[in-house]
Amino acid sequence: MPLSVETSSSGRPEPPVDPLVPSNQRGILPGFIAVEGPIGVGKTTLAKRLADSLGYPLMLEPVTENPFLDRFYTEGASQALPTQLFFLLHRARQLADMPSGGLLDQSLVADFLMEKDELFAKLTLDAHEFSLYKQIHTSLKLQPPKPDLVIYLQAPTDVLLQRIQRRGLESELQIDADYLASLSESYTEFFHYYDDAPLLVVNAAEIDFANNDIHFDHLFEHVLNMEGSRQFFNPNPTLL
Repeated sequence: MPLSVETSSSGRPEPPVDPLVPSNQRGILPGFIAVEGPIGVGKTTLAKRLADSLGYPLMLEPVTENPFLDRFYTEGASQALPTQLFFLLHRARQLADMPSGGLLDQSLVADFLMEKDELFAKLTLDAHEFSLYKQIHTSLKLQPPKPDLVIYLQAPTDVLLQRIQRRGLESELQIDADYLASLSESYTEFFHYYDDAPLLVVNAAEIDFANNDIHFDHLFEHVLNMEGSRQFFNPNPTLL
């Protein structure tokens, strides 16, 4: 998926000119932002709004393109390996299609971390399948670029289920609470030890990025003022 980004003579992207971004903040914006979290937490919605506000290209996970995903949600473990390998090989193509220099000198918002593949693989594959997955992963020699900022969205399992039901995608309606709870625990463990990029942990249980501009604007301001290696955004929606 080629990405077209205007760059300055130094090779770095020119900061976007957008009324949401104060002029004194435009020179220090993160270039590559990845949004992560369990199914139903709002990754894609937030990624789209961030990309629109920053004027950045958007890279989305190929959920609708994966021909095995519906069967995985309905049939379970028997479809886990082809589902996971499709995502892995698709990410390899995405990396191959990036312009020379990768993302290190580009501006981009993505609704996934490429490293998340192994998180799902550990959760869904048996020992033999995981060994095969690791062999294929190693043979691909993927070297994904490090984001300038990762936004990790959290929400309780019951909230995730409510949002999945509200979204109404037929395949996702087969997801059960136990799988979502296990997935959320895997994300919690992964990001507890994550230190590859600055991390903003967001309690997304009671905020609505899709329909409430005030909620989004407060998070966006937090992104603009992000400092250090790890911060938390735990808003009380009644005070926003």
